[in-house]
Amino acid sequence: MTLIAEMPTKAKMLQNGAKTPKPMTWETFKSRYLSREDGYTYEWVNGQVEKTKRSMDYTQVFILDNLLNFFEQLKMRGKVTGRLAGEIDTFFSENHRRPDICYLTNEQMRAARDGFPPVPSFVVEVISNNDKMKRVQEEMLDYWRAEVLVIWHIFPDLEIVHVYHGKKMTVFMKDELCSAAPILPDFAISVNDIFK
Repeated sequence: MTLIAEMPTKAKMLQNGAKTPKPMTWETFKSRYLSREDGYTYEWVNGQVEKTKRSMDYTQVFILDNLLNFFEQLKMRGKVTGRLAGEIDTFFSENHRRPDICYLTNEQMRAARDGFPPVPSFVVEVISNNDKMKRVQEEMLDYWRAEVLVIWHIFPDLEIVHVYHGKKMTVFMKDELCSAAPILPDFAISVNDIFK
């Protein structure tokens, strides 16, 4: 199945009363938006600024904490290397994105230090009431185009997790184990432990 996102044309946007966003260079975006701390996430998508309310808020930080703690336990036992990180500036299919959580290898972190932005192969998004389905699907298209192998969508209000291996999605609940294999074969955690 081929998935194609229909981008709004200038005519459609004007017809709906929306203003046409102005294109912006990456350098301009970096200087104006990259370090803003105002409750919004700014991403550079198709040469334009995409502003959305932060999806992971203070009521959901325990999810990040649970995942980081589990990762660190595995790291202490020598089962994983690298780092799980929150809201790292990354590029997927030439679009700037800030996933809620992503996995970076040691090599990716060294390359990032030298100016090469990482493309994580494991991404976690916490889906909240602020997220719009269209935006989530646009992110997914970027992730798939960039060949991200494992994507988790965590739904705090429902206490379920959608795990994508490529384009195949499985829903997990309660004691079922969510896995980041093949990227991190030992990173398998129950839904209950994500939400504890």
